[in-house]
Amino acid sequence: MKNILVIGATGQIGSELTMKLRCIYGNDHVVAGYIPGAEPKGELKESGPAEICDVTDCAGIDAVVKKFDIDTIYNLAALLSVVAESKPMLAWKIGIDGLWNILEIARENGCAVFTPSSIGSFGPETPRNHTPQDTIQRPITIYGVSKVTTELLSDYYFKKYGVDTRSVRFPGLISYVTPPGGGTTDYAVDIFYSAVRGEDFVCPIAAGTYMDMMYMPDALDACVNLMEADPTRLIHRNAFNIAAMSFDPEGILAAIRKYKPDFKMTYKVEPLKQNNADSWPNSLDDICARQEWDWCAKYDLDSMTRDMLEKLSARLR
Repeated sequence: MKNILVIGATGQIGSELTMKLRCIYGNDHVVAGYIPGAEPKGELKESGPAEICDVTDCAGIDAVVKKFDIDTIYNLAALLSVVAESKPMLAWKIGIDGLWNILEIARENGCAVFTPSSIGSFGPETPRNHTPQDTIQRPITIYGVSKVTTELLSDYYFKKYGVDTRSVRFPGLISYVTPPGGGTTDYAVDIFYSAVRGEDFVCPIAAGTYMDMMYMPDALDACVNLMEADPTRLIHRNAFNIAAMSFDPEGILAAIRKYKPDFKMTYKVEPLKQNNADSWPNSLDDICARQEWDWCAKYDLDSMTRDMLEKLSARLR
């Protein structure tokens, strides 16, 4: 990678990924793509170039790609699961119509493309424990349907046109930098805010509901390492299972109580979030990512909890 465009650079993943890429490849070589109303701020704005990049505007993004001689696109534009369910047509327009534009631009300009998938691409018929890399998906949400389509369309462009497409299936992502943005797994971020503020936490997910989760530093490493991987080793491309930890609300509560023993949690289950969670796997088997590009998470539940509490406490002060 020499010149990189991050579309969705002010979002949950993009805001941190853009800064990481600038640290690795140089500030001037990483363009922060954003939509009007979500302009970069602070260090993200000041540290490197930024351009309006709306995935529904093919000509606009093509102009940015040519202007900066882009060779790699991180396409992070998407609505998260809960928001997508309330706006299904918009979710499809951004997630799939937008992806068509990105893939066409990549085909014409010789770019590699990373477009993340998700555990939401699986459905109720999927094996729930140690979900295999290759298995039935059949999601029941528009978010999941769009992610499966993302995987298939990205594979199609690789096989038919030779576009270097790559992807991972992200678990729920936990970060102290960017607040939650409307995902089913967001409770695992919200709970830390409550703990640091000394508030009781009301959990929207039922006790005993396991989901795969990952600390953001590991997710960022996955984005970079997969795009840097030797293409001759890659068999699956779109999209790799990656895993770090799996827990239910009681599990993360217990982890936090090691450091904040008086922290309390009650339940008020939100049906939409719970329905989403019930259709997703408890845990993923990431053996293919380990074998094909040496994937390995660095953080487990305890080390993540310790770091989250420390960093979020400093941030909220």
